[in-house]
Amino acid sequence: MTEASIRIDRLLSNLGYCSRSEAAAACRAGRVTLQGAALRDAAQRVALAAVRADALHFDGAAVDPPALTLMLHKPVGYTCSHDEAGPLIYDLLPERWRRRKPALSAVGRLDKASSGQLLLTDDGALLHRIIHPRAHAPKHYRVTTRAPLRGDEAERFGSGDFRLGGDPKPLRPARWRAETATSGVMVLSEGRYHQIRRMFAALGNEVVALHRFQTGGLALGELAAGHYRILDSAEIDGIFAPDGAAAAAVG
Repeated sequence: MTEASIRIDRLLSNLGYCSRSEAAAACRAGRVTLQGAALRDAAQRVALAAVRADALHFDGAAVDPPALTLMLHKPVGYTCSHDEAGPLIYDLLPERWRRRKPALSAVGRLDKASSGQLLLTDDGALLHRIIHPRAHAPKHYRVTTRAPLRGDEAERFGSGDFRLGGDPKPLRPARWRAETATSGVMVLSEGRYHQIRRMFAALGNEVVALHRFQTGGLALGELAAGHYRILDSAEIDGIFAPDGAAAAAVG
């Protein structure tokens, strides 16, 4: 939402709380307040700055931010989709967030068998900034393979001429550091379909566990699987900060 103010009924509808007609009824019932004062007219406009400052309340609770960016710890078994069968990542969020307009979108997917950090936002400009190649927001993964590592993975993956089957364009150099005979850390600056699984498959190995733990300078930290939290502006800026010790260790 880029405008400076918005009608209350439209705002509550866009944020998924209720329909516009239900918002009108809620206002008449005194369920919508601004700085403690009831707003009886759903056509009244409210400054988005006031919403961001938690001054607007619905049923006694501060209304969600007009632009929402959050970090989710995706468990294994959940799909990054709005409409596929089976458990979806959006099932882990408040129901009203599934009705937001524009919709929340995942910034890069994790397949059903993978776990870890997912960023979701309904801020289109931010989404494109994160995924743009110039953003330099590398993604960090812990990888476990079925067979022992060959020993030349770092050289092969970092060469700049490594190709996946069916892809004529070589991969950008990736950083790999082995930690055990069958595990290590991978840092990617691009996101092709099932990229890490296909990289190891090209070397005759199979990925049996894949976990993303950091994007740019923002780490998943201790956030438990299946849980989420809204990111503040400093944390969003951290996505574009140098990725710190985790990257240096792999470098």
